[in-house]
Amino acid sequence: MYCPFCRHPDSRVVDSRTTDDGTSIRRRRQCPDCSRRFTTVETCSLMVVKRSGVTEPFSRTKVINGVRKACQGRPVTEDALAQLGQRVEEAVRATGSAELTTHDVGLAILGPLQELDLVAFLRFASVYRAFDSLEDFEAAIAQLREQQRGRPAVDDDDHGNAVAERQGTDRGSGAAADAPVPVSAAD
Repeated sequence: MYCPFCRHPDSRVVDSRTTDDGTSIRRRRQCPDCSRRFTTVETCSLMVVKRSGVTEPFSRTKVINGVRKACQGRPVTEDALAQLGQRVEEAVRATGSAELTTHDVGLAILGPLQELDLVAFLRFASVYRAFDSLEDFEAAIAQLREQQRGRPAVDDDDHGNAVAERQGTDRGSGAAADAPVPVSAAD
């Protein structure tokens, strides 16, 4: 570590302490040449590989900003968003991997966001899972209802069929199997 004052290429550590959140180490150093002291902070780098292949450092701020968009207009406080960001960072660091994909980060967001606000969860999931039809939303809502009833969640592939069975519909036509046929006044 170069001394920031005289640019001497060496320094000695005088004191080391972990930060309050435990994610980094604060070190007091002293330059042997000019005897001035300075502080460094060491953190473990966690990199995120984006879909384009570009790698960038993990950012709790980016997680919070992305979730904030999903929470727009919802009764979610900034403190709750900060706690969610911390939970997501702890979860991705707990994997022990130095590199994660954006998919891994998205998965880490979904759990805490579902606990925080179901509407925000659906908004985020619709973008993250690339919903492209009403059936995708219906399947996600049905899955949430199953979870709230304490039943095990249905796999995504089988989810649409489970919804159709409960509603008595044919998945392809959307018509109810037992629905009465409308009778007009002229009949």
